[in-house]
Amino acid sequence: MLSNKNKIRKLLNGIETGDPDAALVVNEQKYIQHNPHTKEGNIGLAELFKQIAKTGPRVNMIRVFEDKDFVFAHMEYHFSTLKVAFEVFRFEDGFAVEHWDNMQLMQKVNASGRSMLDGYLITEDHDLTEFNRSRVSLFANEILIKRKLDLLIDFVCDDNFIQHSPLLADGISALRSTLSATSKQKYKITYSKIHRILAEGNFVLSVSEGLMDEKHCSFYDLYRIEKGKIVEHWDTIEPIPPRTEWKNDNGKF
Repeated sequence: MLSNKNKIRKLLNGIETGDPDAALVVNEQKYIQHNPHTKEGNIGLAELFKQIAKTGPRVNMIRVFEDKDFVFAHMEYHFSTLKVAFEVFRFEDGFAVEHWDNMQLMQKVNASGRSMLDGYLITEDHDLTEFNRSRVSLFANEILIKRKLDLLIDFVCDDNFIQHSPLLADGISALRSTLSATSKQKYKITYSKIHRILAEGNFVLSVSEGLMDEKHCSFYDLYRIEKGKIVEHWDTIEPIPPRTEWKNDNGKF
Protein backbone atom coordinates (compact mmCIF):
# COMPACT_ATOMS: atom_id res chain seq x y z
CA MET A 1 0.00 0.00 0.00
CA LEU A 2 1.29 3.46 -0.89
CA SER A 3 2.15 5.87 1.90
CA ASN A 4 0.38 9.23 1.88
CA LYS A 5 3.64 10.81 0.70
CA ASN A 6 3.80 8.46 -2.27
CA LYS A 7 0.13 9.02 -3.04
CA ILE A 8 0.82 12.74 -3.38
CA ARG A 9 3.90 12.00 -5.43
CA LYS A 10 1.70 9.93 -7.78
CA LEU A 11 -0.98 12.63 -7.91
CA LEU A 12 1.41 15.46 -8.72
CA ASN A 13 3.42 13.39 -11.20
CA GLY A 14 0.11 12.84 -13.00
CA ILE A 15 0.32 16.48 -14.09
CA GLU A 16 3.32 15.47 -16.17
CA THR A 17 2.51 11.89 -17.15
CA GLY A 18 -1.24 12.14 -17.70
CA ASP A 19 -1.68 8.96 -15.64
CA PRO A 20 -5.48 8.48 -15.38
CA ASP A 21 -5.05 6.70 -12.05
CA ALA A 22 -3.43 9.75 -10.45
CA ALA A 23 -6.79 11.27 -9.54
CA LEU A 24 -7.76 8.09 -7.67
CA VAL A 25 -5.70 9.46 -4.79
CA VAL A 26 -8.52 12.00 -4.28
CA ASN A 27 -11.94 11.33 -2.75
CA GLU A 28 -14.05 13.27 -5.24
CA GLN A 29 -17.09 13.26 -2.94
CA LYS A 30 -15.26 15.11 -0.15
CA TYR A 31 -12.48 17.02 -1.91
CA ILE A 32 -12.21 20.67 -0.84
CA GLN A 33 -10.15 22.94 -3.08
CA HIS A 34 -8.53 26.08 -1.63
CA ASN A 35 -6.67 27.24 -4.74
CA PRO A 36 -8.84 30.23 -5.72
CA HIS A 37 -7.93 29.72 -9.40
CA THR A 38 -9.27 26.13 -9.50
CA LYS A 39 -12.84 24.83 -9.57
CA GLU A 40 -14.10 22.47 -6.89
CA GLY A 41 -13.63 18.70 -6.97
CA ASN A 42 -12.10 16.24 -9.43
CA ILE A 43 -13.69 18.00 -12.38
CA GLY A 44 -11.71 21.07 -11.45
CA LEU A 45 -8.54 19.01 -11.15
CA ALA A 46 -9.15 17.32 -14.50
CA GLU A 47 -9.64 20.69 -16.20
CA LEU A 48 -6.50 22.07 -14.58
CA PHE A 49 -4.38 19.04 -15.54
CA LYS A 50 -5.69 19.20 -19.11
CA GLN A 51 -4.80 22.87 -19.39
CA ILE A 52 -1.32 22.38 -17.94
CA ALA A 53 -0.67 19.32 -20.14
CA LYS A 54 -0.72 21.56 -23.22
CA THR A 55 2.47 23.27 -22.03
CA GLY A 56 4.49 20.04 -21.86
CA PRO A 57 4.84 20.24 -18.10
CA ARG A 58 7.60 18.80 -15.95
CA VAL A 59 7.16 18.15 -12.26
CA ASN A 60 10.00 17.88 -9.77
CA MET A 61 9.29 17.12 -6.11
CA ILE A 62 12.21 18.57 -4.14
CA ARG A 63 11.06 17.84 -0.58
CA VAL A 64 8.06 16.04 0.86
CA PHE A 65 6.91 15.74 4.47
CA GLU A 66 4.12 14.11 6.46
CA ASP A 67 2.42 15.52 9.56
CA LYS A 68 -0.34 13.24 10.86
CA ASP A 69 -3.17 13.62 8.27
CA PHE A 70 -1.26 16.21 6.23
CA VAL A 71 1.33 15.88 3.47
CA PHE A 72 3.21 18.98 2.37
CA ALA A 73 5.66 19.21 -0.50
CA HIS A 74 8.15 21.68 -1.94
CA MET A 75 7.83 21.59 -5.72
CA GLU A 76 9.42 22.80 -8.93
CA TYR A 77 7.02 23.08 -11.88
CA HIS A 78 8.01 23.65 -15.50
CA PHE A 79 4.82 24.91 -17.09
CA SER A 80 4.91 27.67 -19.69
CA THR A 81 7.09 29.31 -17.02
CA LEU A 82 9.26 27.93 -14.21
CA LYS A 83 7.50 28.06 -10.84
CA VAL A 84 8.19 27.13 -7.24
CA ALA A 85 5.30 25.89 -5.09
CA PHE A 86 4.29 24.46 -1.77
CA GLU A 87 1.48 21.91 -1.91
CA VAL A 88 -0.51 20.86 1.18
CA PHE A 89 -2.99 17.99 1.27
CA ARG A 90 -5.17 16.65 4.07
CA PHE A 91 -6.00 12.95 4.11
CA GLU A 92 -9.03 11.14 5.44
CA ASP A 93 -9.50 7.34 5.28
CA GLY A 94 -6.54 7.01 2.93
CA PHE A 95 -7.67 9.63 0.39
CA ALA A 96 -6.77 13.27 -0.16
CA VAL A 97 -9.83 15.32 0.78
CA GLU A 98 -8.50 18.89 0.99
CA HIS A 99 -5.84 20.94 -0.82
CA TRP A 100 -4.00 24.23 -0.35
CA ASP A 101 -1.04 25.62 -2.30
CA ASN A 102 1.16 28.65 -2.81
CA MET A 103 3.01 29.33 -6.05
CA GLN A 104 5.55 31.87 -7.25
CA LEU A 105 7.58 32.39 -10.40
CA MET A 106 11.14 31.15 -9.97
CA GLN A 107 13.32 34.14 -9.20
CA LYS A 108 17.03 34.69 -9.82
CA VAL A 109 19.47 33.55 -7.16
CA ASN A 110 19.56 35.85 -4.16
CA ALA A 111 22.42 38.06 -2.98
CA SER A 112 24.11 35.02 -1.42
CA GLY A 113 23.90 33.02 -4.65
CA ARG A 114 21.18 30.66 -3.41
CA SER A 115 18.13 29.53 -5.37
CA MET A 116 14.59 29.12 -4.08
CA LEU A 117 14.97 25.32 -4.06
CA ASP A 118 18.54 24.28 -3.31
CA GLY A 119 19.78 23.47 0.17
CA TYR A 120 19.35 20.77 2.80
CA LEU A 121 17.15 17.80 1.89
CA ILE A 122 17.36 15.24 4.70
CA THR A 123 14.51 14.98 7.19
CA GLU A 124 15.81 14.01 10.63
CA ASP A 125 15.21 14.63 14.36
CA HIS A 126 11.73 13.14 14.18
CA ASP A 127 11.61 12.98 17.97
CA LEU A 128 11.84 16.80 18.00
CA THR A 129 8.90 17.43 15.66
CA GLU A 130 6.62 18.97 18.29
CA PHE A 131 9.42 20.99 19.87
CA ASN A 132 10.42 22.40 16.48
CA ARG A 133 6.77 23.15 15.66
CA SER A 134 6.44 25.11 18.89
CA ARG A 135 9.62 27.07 18.17
CA VAL A 136 8.40 28.16 14.74
CA SER A 137 4.95 28.97 16.13
CA LEU A 138 6.57 31.26 18.72
CA PHE A 139 8.83 32.79 16.07
CA ALA A 140 5.91 33.47 13.73
CA ASN A 141 3.81 35.11 16.43
CA GLU A 142 6.47 36.98 18.40
CA ILE A 143 8.73 38.06 15.52
CA LEU A 144 6.66 38.10 12.33
CA ILE A 145 3.38 39.38 13.77
CA LYS A 146 4.32 41.24 16.94
CA ARG A 147 7.67 42.54 15.56
CA LYS A 148 9.66 41.83 18.71
CA LEU A 149 12.89 42.01 16.74
CA ASP A 150 14.99 42.19 19.91
CA LEU A 151 14.09 38.49 20.34
CA LEU A 152 15.28 37.53 16.85
CA ILE A 153 18.56 36.09 18.13
CA ASP A 154 16.57 33.71 20.36
CA PHE A 155 15.00 32.05 17.33
CA VAL A 156 17.46 32.42 14.42
CA CYS A 157 21.01 31.09 14.24
CA ASP A 158 23.35 34.08 14.25
CA ASP A 159 26.46 32.28 12.98
CA ASN A 160 25.15 30.46 9.91
CA PHE A 161 21.61 31.37 8.85
CA ILE A 162 21.10 30.15 5.28
CA GLN A 163 18.57 32.13 3.26
CA HIS A 164 16.80 30.97 0.07
CA SER A 165 14.29 33.80 -0.22
CA PRO A 166 15.07 35.75 -3.42
CA LEU A 167 14.54 38.96 -1.46
CA LEU A 168 17.20 38.32 1.18
CA ALA A 169 20.82 37.37 1.76
CA ASP A 170 22.27 34.97 4.32
CA GLY A 171 22.55 36.10 7.90
CA ILE A 172 20.33 37.40 10.65
CA SER A 173 21.08 41.07 9.90
CA ALA A 174 19.45 40.89 6.45
CA LEU A 175 16.32 39.37 8.00
CA ARG A 176 16.18 42.04 10.69
CA SER A 177 16.60 44.78 8.10
CA THR A 178 13.81 43.39 5.91
CA LEU A 179 11.37 43.05 8.81
CA SER A 180 12.18 46.62 9.84
CA ALA A 181 11.82 48.15 6.37
CA THR A 182 9.01 50.67 5.96
CA SER A 183 7.47 52.66 3.14
CA LYS A 184 5.25 55.65 3.89
CA GLN A 185 5.31 54.68 7.58
CA LYS A 186 4.02 51.19 6.82
CA TYR A 187 5.98 47.95 6.94
CA LYS A 188 6.77 46.63 3.47
CA ILE A 189 6.03 43.10 4.69
CA THR A 190 3.33 42.54 7.32
CA TYR A 191 2.23 39.19 8.71
CA SER A 192 -1.32 39.47 10.05
CA LYS A 193 -2.36 35.87 10.76
CA ILE A 194 -0.72 32.45 11.06
CA HIS A 195 -3.14 29.85 9.73
CA ARG A 196 -1.25 26.58 10.08
CA ILE A 197 2.07 25.21 11.30
CA LEU A 198 3.02 21.82 9.81
CA ALA A 199 6.11 19.88 10.81
CA GLU A 200 8.12 16.72 10.31
CA GLY A 201 11.36 16.41 12.23
CA ASN A 202 13.72 19.30 11.52
CA PHE A 203 11.46 20.92 8.88
CA VAL A 204 8.51 23.19 9.72
CA LEU A 205 6.13 24.95 7.31
CA SER A 206 4.29 28.11 8.38
CA VAL A 207 1.20 29.13 6.37
CA SER A 208 0.31 32.80 6.84
CA GLU A 209 -1.33 35.81 5.28
CA GLY A 210 -0.56 39.50 5.32
CA LEU A 211 0.57 42.37 3.15
CA MET A 212 3.56 42.88 0.90
CA ASP A 213 3.87 46.43 -0.43
CA GLU A 214 0.24 46.86 0.68
CA LYS A 215 -0.97 43.92 -1.46
CA HIS A 216 -2.86 41.05 0.17
CA CYS A 217 -0.60 37.98 -0.02
CA SER A 218 -0.19 34.46 1.28
CA PHE A 219 3.18 33.58 2.80
CA TYR A 220 4.43 30.00 2.92
CA ASP A 221 7.69 29.79 4.89
CA LEU A 222 9.67 26.56 5.27
CA TYR A 223 12.24 26.46 8.07
CA ARG A 224 14.95 23.97 8.99
CA ILE A 225 15.66 23.80 12.71
CA GLU A 226 18.82 22.82 14.57
CA LYS A 227 19.07 22.88 18.35
CA GLY A 228 15.92 24.98 18.64
CA LYS A 229 16.99 27.68 16.18
CA ILE A 230 16.18 28.39 12.54
CA VAL A 231 19.22 27.67 10.37
CA GLU A 232 17.67 27.66 6.87
CA HIS A 233 14.64 29.26 5.20
CA TRP A 234 12.72 28.92 1.94
CA ASP A 235 9.51 30.69 0.94
CA THR A 236 6.90 31.51 -1.66
CA ILE A 237 4.82 34.68 -1.71
CA GLU A 238 1.64 34.78 -3.78
CA PRO A 239 -0.88 37.62 -4.22
CA ILE A 240 -4.40 36.61 -3.21
CA PRO A 241 -6.87 37.52 -5.97
CA PRO A 242 -9.97 39.56 -5.16
CA ARG A 243 -13.01 37.57 -4.09
CA THR A 244 -14.79 38.25 -7.40
CA GLU A 245 -12.11 36.22 -9.23
CA TRP A 246 -12.30 33.06 -7.10
CA LYS A 247 -13.45 29.88 -8.85
CA ASN A 248 -14.54 28.22 -5.60
CA ASP A 249 -15.97 29.49 -2.30
CA ASN A 250 -13.58 27.78 0.13
CA GLY A 251 -11.07 30.56 0.73
CA LYS A 252 -7.30 30.53 0.33
CA PHE A 253 -6.71 29.20 3.84
